[in-house]
Amino acid sequence: MASDKHSERAPSLVDDHDVAHFALPNDEATLFASPLPIVGERKTTTRKEVWSWYIYYVGNSGLGPFNFAISAWQNLLYQAGWDPAFPKGTVACGDGSCNLVAYGQERSVNSIVLITNGLSFAFQAVIFLLVGSFADYGVWRPHITTGFTVLAWAVSFAWLGVEKPSKWEAGTALYIMGLIGYQGALTFWTAAFPGLARDLPEIKESEEKLASGDTDQKTHDTLDMLARNRLANVSFLVCSLGELVVLAILAGILEGVINDDADSNTKALSIVCAYSAGVWIVCAIPWLIFEQYRPGNQLPPRTSYLTVGVKQIYHAFRLCLRLKQTFIYLAAYFFLGDCLNTLVTVIATLQNEVVSYDTKMLNYLLIDGIGAQAIGIDLFWLVQKKWTIPTKTMLLFNAFWILVLAAWGCIGITQTKFGFHNAWEFWAYQAFYGIAVCPWYAISQAMISEVVPRGKEFLFFALFSIIGKTSSFIGPFVSSAIIDDSGNTNMPFTFLLGLGVVSVGILACVDVEKSRMECRKYLEDEAIRVYGMDPEDIGVVREAVEMDGLRKEDDKSKNA
Repeated sequence: MASDKHSERAPSLVDDHDVAHFALPNDEATLFASPLPIVGERKTTTRKEVWSWYIYYVGNSGLGPFNFAISAWQNLLYQAGWDPAFPKGTVACGDGSCNLVAYGQERSVNSIVLITNGLSFAFQAVIFLLVGSFADYGVWRPHITTGFTVLAWAVSFAWLGVEKPSKWEAGTALYIMGLIGYQGALTFWTAAFPGLARDLPEIKESEEKLASGDTDQKTHDTLDMLARNRLANVSFLVCSLGELVVLAILAGILEGVINDDADSNTKALSIVCAYSAGVWIVCAIPWLIFEQYRPGNQLPPRTSYLTVGVKQIYHAFRLCLRLKQTFIYLAAYFFLGDCLNTLVTVIATLQNEVVSYDTKMLNYLLIDGIGAQAIGIDLFWLVQKKWTIPTKTMLLFNAFWILVLAAWGCIGITQTKFGFHNAWEFWAYQAFYGIAVCPWYAISQAMISEVVPRGKEFLFFALFSIIGKTSSFIGPFVSSAIIDDSGNTNMPFTFLLGLGVVSVGILACVDVEKSRMECRKYLEDEAIRVYGMDPEDIGVVREAVEMDGLRKEDDKSKNA
């Protein structure tokens, strides 16, 4: 029965100009396989491996490089700057505006922060493009995460030597490098989860049933989708709960360090960055030990690691029109990521001004946000699991609350009672952001895994990360220009609200089912064009024992 079902091969038409040989739509097993040859043996995901992957995220939560490094650096900028209402350098910054000469001219601190974030994201885009383009080949890619992790550790400890206003330029360099290390580690750690989900025992069993005809497409789709969402959501939940413990310990440390003066507050911010590195080291060790070296694609003929990246990028962009759904989501991810990243930066800048960079207050606000984040991600996952809600639907619901956040900021353009001008608003913001907005970071990654070709996760996760960083490179510059032109730090919210509305409209157009077909066609084209494989050898999987590349068929299947 099974061999009859899969015995017909998809028709092919191959010429020198194009490849029109694709898997049949009802060839269910083929749609979940990659025809490309692989290096290494497929692993089975273990419980220790999954939990070590979860725990790593507690350390790589961004406590130092993302949350407190910007406060430490911005605090140095304010101490080194002056009040623009008075002659240059005569009056220290107070509760109002603060200026400093940076990037060739006198600028507001808010403008400097936005420009620096833009530069950091631009550097990340270049680095991730170089590294991510060849990460799907061979079995060495775990070392990429390790390299970025060590960079972030080193930068976090280096903050202990940057505690004087005169060192604000060194602080700028550390802030940029810290973001590169943090985002690089996060990107390639995240890219590992589709492989972890694919190698779960229940998913491998379902793949075998799908190939033999013992289960149907819809059942496997649902199991596969929920497995990826479970890993993405539970990792975020574990991270949130772990962060609460980390922040509670930090609160005790800060009580013993801060003496209600500017110098001790500055020192405390540097200590927080170093403390975050120590936590990260402890949390990363299990993952570095238990991560299995999963198989990757073989290098194509006449290709080396020095050239495969360029070929990969060329192949991906040359065939981007074949991956229409992938690139529609890429556009939505670009614009919505730009909206959210810039929103967080603008609100963090306003928050720092309102609470006057009080380290203890910032820590308590973060505890508020992380606690809410744990509640939010748990609620989103429980609802999705109970009603088997598709990833795209969950993401659209989540995106709506991002628009609400931008709309609230718009209220503060013309008055100060509301719109991120008061301390109570930031307590409310942290809770709202944690419950309604933070699930974006898990769901959006699960959505990426649904629209990228199998076996190409590291390339496409790097590409999505690059696009996210490129969008964040654009948003801060536009927001900085808006602030400089209007003199109103809330004015960027209008731009961000419009951007968010456009993003949600694009996201609604993504078709996950069409994406699966397009991804299979993309892989078949690469197998023929890049690897020189015979089209007749890649059309149908039939009795697949190994779903990645090299396959074994039983005698009955061969003789069908």
